[in-house]
Amino acid sequence: MRGEERTGPLAVAAAGAMGIAIGLVLQFALSGRGAPPFVPPLSLALMLVLIAGVLLALGIRLRRMVRGRAGAVNPFHAVRLLATARAGQLVGALLGGFGGGLALSLLGRSVPAPSESWLPMVLVCAAGAVLVTCAAITEHLCRIPPGDGDAPEPGDSDPDPAGQTAYRGP
Repeated sequence: MRGEERTGPLAVAAAGAMGIAIGLVLQFALSGRGAPPFVPPLSLALMLVLIAGVLLALGIRLRRMVRGRAGAVNPFHAVRLLATARAGQLVGALLGGFGGGLALSLLGRSVPAPSESWLPMVLVCAAGAVLVTCAAITEHLCRIPPGDGDAPEPGDSDPDPAGQTAYRGP
């Protein structure tokens, strides 16, 4: 992956803002009907942290393989890991924002909510931030080392398709 192909922070921030909006709308809709606030399960926060740990472990493993032997890296594995890291950033921002939106709606109440209500919301928000961070680190670990495919060697033929034997012109 080249430097200009990274996941933009604007996309991650937009996913987080959408999560906050969805969380707030859900809580306000439940409050308007007189229902209790939505409390996410603790297993959601646990799964987000677990996914972040797996992503980070796979990214470190890939980086060690790249630095060790260049032929030992499966490019399909690297591309799948990169796509998963990018998706992890967006999902972590969306679910973290959702947890933050749920918790944010409880701040405007005149009677403070019990910790059984707001603690899972805050944990989901924190776990989403952990997933975004670990996925961004994994995306960084999937970068191509400098010098690998940046420029053609001086003795190489022209990189355009007309110089390839399998190319058929019109």
